[in-house]
Amino acid sequence: MGLDYAAVKEEVRKRMTAETIVSLIRILVFPGAVFLFALAFFYEWVDRKFFARLQNRYGPLHTGPHGILQPLADFLKLLSKEDITPHASDRLVFILAPIFYLALPLTTLFIIPILDPTSFIAFEGDLIFVIFAFTLIIITVFLAGWSSTSRFSTIGSIRAMLQMLSYEIPMGLATVGPAIAAGSLSISRIVEWQSLNFWLILLQPLGFAVFTVCLLAELQFVPFDIPEAETEIVAGWRTEFSGRKLALLRLGKDLELVLASALITSLYLGGSQQFWLIPPIVIFLVKTTFAVMLLSLLRAVFARFRIDQMLSGMWKYLLPLAALQMILIQLGLGR
Repeated sequence: MGLDYAAVKEEVRKRMTAETIVSLIRILVFPGAVFLFALAFFYEWVDRKFFARLQNRYGPLHTGPHGILQPLADFLKLLSKEDITPHASDRLVFILAPIFYLALPLTTLFIIPILDPTSFIAFEGDLIFVIFAFTLIIITVFLAGWSSTSRFSTIGSIRAMLQMLSYEIPMGLATVGPAIAAGSLSISRIVEWQSLNFWLILLQPLGFAVFTVCLLAELQFVPFDIPEAETEIVAGWRTEFSGRKLALLRLGKDLELVLASALITSLYLGGSQQFWLIPPIVIFLVKTTFAVMLLSLLRAVFARFRIDQMLSGMWKYLLPLAALQMILIQLGLGR
């Protein structure tokens, strides 16, 4: 019997259409953009609420149950505000910077395993791409502040670049540790290795501590909120942004918080591997919420450093500790 090529072609077309629809749903809805935006608002609420309770305050309270809709309300309010572009600013860079600041963490989050051990976009070397994305985020911060041509924004952008030069190397060494243990530069492979062995927070606690401190600097959280120091330089590099641009910057910051907590989860807490009958997404949410609360706790117990204290501390203490972690890993592998 001869093949009915028309029927085969129609079947292939139907399958490709179904796969395309599923892929679009994963990209746009779950675990894609809509889910990540909702998660960003939720983690901002967790951060603000937990941080407030640590300071004997209530935090968001009235908008939604226990104030859970307050981050969304703030975002919508900013969208309705007047959007001002300073006359002396570099207009093109000033307009594009918030878009890139939002797009970079959103794109990078597709590399993180959320629903299963293999992420939506997984390839050998994606861990290097994540580190590179963090660098691009800080470069975007610098360009956003520099393009504003405001003295406060310029100082904040320079501080952001100085911070990056000090914590990038320790953070890179801290991320290489899990890669060496798993024998792969793929985040999905690192998660799979932990499911078969041990969580790397147990094997590399020093690397976990260094990585967490570097993420505080990356997120510009206290005690490393030097580029946004409101008591010194108004709002730092964000001083001249308003309306829709400021809304995008705040949402980008929330997505960066999601990315940071997801990286802690994937590299050191075993990722979203299924445990008994608990779905991977639930495990991912629990672990990342713990990571957000840990970052909030560190924010609450420290005061802001001066820029010189931050730079000297990173080079004098954090970098040697990260190097020591690498030496311990090599000694452990040599046994």
